[in-house]
Amino acid sequence: MAFVFSLQRILEMLPPDVESVGDFSGDIVGIASLSSAKAGDLSFLGNHKYHSQVETSNASVVLLPKDYDGEPSEGQIYLKVENPSFSLAMICREIERLLMPAPEPGAHPSAVIHPEAKVSPEATIGPLCVVEAGATVEAAVLESQVHVGRHAKISAGTYLFPRVVVGNYCEIGERNRLLPGCVIGSDGYGYEFVENAHQRVPQVGRVVTAADVDVGANSTIDRARFGSTYIGQGTKIDNQVQIAHNVRVGKHCLLVAQVGISGSTEIGDGVVIGGQAGVAGHLQIGDGAMIAGGAAIVKSVEAGTKMRGSPATEMALHNRIIVLQRKLPELFKRFDQLEKSIESREQE
Repeated sequence: MAFVFSLQRILEMLPPDVESVGDFSGDIVGIASLSSAKAGDLSFLGNHKYHSQVETSNASVVLLPKDYDGEPSEGQIYLKVENPSFSLAMICREIERLLMPAPEPGAHPSAVIHPEAKVSPEATIGPLCVVEAGATVEAAVLESQVHVGRHAKISAGTYLFPRVVVGNYCEIGERNRLLPGCVIGSDGYGYEFVENAHQRVPQVGRVVTAADVDVGANSTIDRARFGSTYIGQGTKIDNQVQIAHNVRVGKHCLLVAQVGISGSTEIGDGVVIGGQAGVAGHLQIGDGAMIAGGAAIVKSVEAGTKMRGSPATEMALHNRIIVLQRKLPELFKRFDQLEKSIESREQE
């Protein structure tokens, strides 16, 4: 993806307190890591473990933290900012806007929009989309093959990527981003074993997402058995995450890839759940809790607690147990020697 930015344009996108060290007069035509960058590239130091790569990097412009101590090479410029990673994100937003501009409003001829649906003239409805009866689509973008169910609502500023499904009566908040293949409002997983068979329990609730929620590719959020499954403002959900019926997720949470949350569990604000972690049903996870990847949460977690392991324990205790486990072979060896010494003395 080609782009060209002058140094002046780069500076306009950075915070006003940026500090410049060195000199560069050309254009920026690419973004690369410190180790692979070449002349004309922009790079950054976002992780301290790559600190040693800065002085050998061939990048023409390097975003660095304010406290970086070093001098650029000839024809190279260092731009010192508070947060190099976020500053790069600001530049990438402009690149994204240029390379992937928002589509024009209007409905593609192949889209199927029910006469009883309410679609804003500022909305974009892409090829092969379906908008069912009673649905509301505000000034949002629906790319190809998006399905919006009966009486569902898509709020302004939201972007639905290809093959997204929003089920009947579900409500998507403002400025959401639903990535390809995610399903909002699939049936909750509910059955009762009656007469020697698993009888399906109808799921007649919905899913509601607040503003600024992201849902990753192929993730699923089940509709509630009754009431709402709810995702709070600013929460970011990664790919292949499963959120079951009647779960409530608070504000500004991070749910990383392949997380599974069982039914009716309540997740507080600012919770971080690492990849492949599982949370059992009907639990409460307190505000600010952090759950490590692969953890199995089988009981409620208090606010601010860090959990790890399967079944999960507090992270400090888990780490201590891991250290002790590594000592077990030597401990058993010493115990065996002690046992043999005692037996030898008893035989004397």
